[in-house]
Amino acid sequence: MVTVDIPFFDLKKIADSGQAFRIKVINDDHIELVAFGKYLQVAHVSGDRYVFSCTKKEFENTWNDFFDLNRDYEAIVRSIDPDDVYLTSAAGFGKGIRILRQDIFETTISYIISQRRSIPSITTSVERISKLCGKKIPAPSLEKPFVTPLEKEYYAFPSPEELNNLPFEAIVDTGVGYRAPYIKRAAEDFASGKIDTAALSQLSDEDLYKALTSMYGVGKKVANCIMLFAFSRTGSFPVDVWIQRIEDRYYGGHFDCSPYPDTCGIMQQFMFYYERRKDFIG
Repeated sequence: MVTVDIPFFDLKKIADSGQAFRIKVINDDHIELVAFGKYLQVAHVSGDRYVFSCTKKEFENTWNDFFDLNRDYEAIVRSIDPDDVYLTSAAGFGKGIRILRQDIFETTISYIISQRRSIPSITTSVERISKLCGKKIPAPSLEKPFVTPLEKEYYAFPSPEELNNLPFEAIVDTGVGYRAPYIKRAAEDFASGKIDTAALSQLSDEDLYKALTSMYGVGKKVANCIMLFAFSRTGSFPVDVWIQRIEDRYYGGHFDCSPYPDTCGIMQQFMFYYERRKDFIG
């Protein structure tokens, strides 16, 4: 296990922020997730202190970047225009949310699935796909400060090759509806090397956006989500129905990202979380 002091880090808010679909809250002080073919549990023990159920090497090679722990989020919050009452309130409400840097293929498929769907229904389809062709991950035996995992076994999200080998009819049966052909094409293109994640990672934001929107079934919102949540391009600003509602209600139809060229994606997460959860305070 690895113990780390992390400011601006809230397990429940991160799990509930809508970025990833395989993070579960166990209780007030524990979350679990499956990513990069691994099971992880994180325990909050006191103050800013957290314990990760992994080796130091795995933490440094995987989870440090996954949770974006090298970025100073408190400085980002201080950069907000104090006259922007809504964004200031959203950042305060969302304190502890960090942008997750997720697997590129999994994020692409997950956000293709996400089009015009609720978070619970997206989660259901992602889990079904993982169980159909992902590798089985037995639940680990954990000691305090961890708790018993919620399941006896878990499944990694499939590789492009594993998903590409899944019959089209099986993809349809996961409940993804009209998105099934988009998923199948993406799996084919990633598996064949037509889409090269290493090459994509080297592109500028503009060129990456063009490459993603050229994919079958990937529009502006999905491309921006992939850029933000898989490539950590925090200058990306996805606009869904929640953000459009915020823009219409508080910003005259358009949120000006220019004051936050490199962090507007982080502002978007504060706004998204706040708008969805502010009425449930207490």
